[in-house]
Amino acid sequence: MNTVIYTGLSISFEEAENILKAEYKPPIKRGDLTKLLQQRDDVEIIGIIDGVFHQSPAVAHKEILQALDNDIIVVGGASMGALRACELYPYGMRGVGTIFNDYKNGAIDSDDDVAVSFNPETYQQMSESWINMKYNFQMARDDGIISDQEKDDLLEISKNTYYPKRSFEYTVKKSSLDAEKQKQLLEYIKDKDFDIKYEDAKKVIIEIKKIKEEIL
Repeated sequence: MNTVIYTGLSISFEEAENILKAEYKPPIKRGDLTKLLQQRDDVEIIGIIDGVFHQSPAVAHKEILQALDNDIIVVGGASMGALRACELYPYGMRGVGTIFNDYKNGAIDSDDDVAVSFNPETYQQMSESWINMKYNFQMARDDGIISDQEKDDLLEISKNTYYPKRSFEYTVKKSSLDAEKQKQLLEYIKDKDFDIKYEDAKKVIIEIKKIKEEIL
């Protein structure tokens, strides 16, 4: 089954290829799906992981609905894919992963929660997503590195920071944590090396792989 997956930020093309051989394209923007459907009639599965938010207009709902109307399976998660899947799952788009469920359950509700800035030539991520900061600070709280109040304060600082400037170091340095605790927290996050968007991106690709195996 011919499969097109839009990613490159949450997971690299190389890592994605190691999970599933497919046609991988850069983060989706408005018009990409319309163009794809106009030029090709052989696509059977579309995966949406990453997409642009503010650099260009985001992929439109009607583009995804058009793909669904053409009996194309559309799976989303991790970032833009999670947001659109939450909005369109009643119409047949399939959502996968923790972030999709967070949108669906109302724990998050904005594209700002998953937005990052990136180098458009290399797809290198230049800032940290708020949702990943949320999960890392929660883990630090659960492991006794910071208190509930300190976690909440850090999340408020990061939420109030314009998304291209978000980073763990920037947020921690702006907090009221003392120097020793700042160092401890940043070392903890570095050692954990946890990225919820990366984990969800893998889930999207694995889900598509399962769909292909079931159909074949």
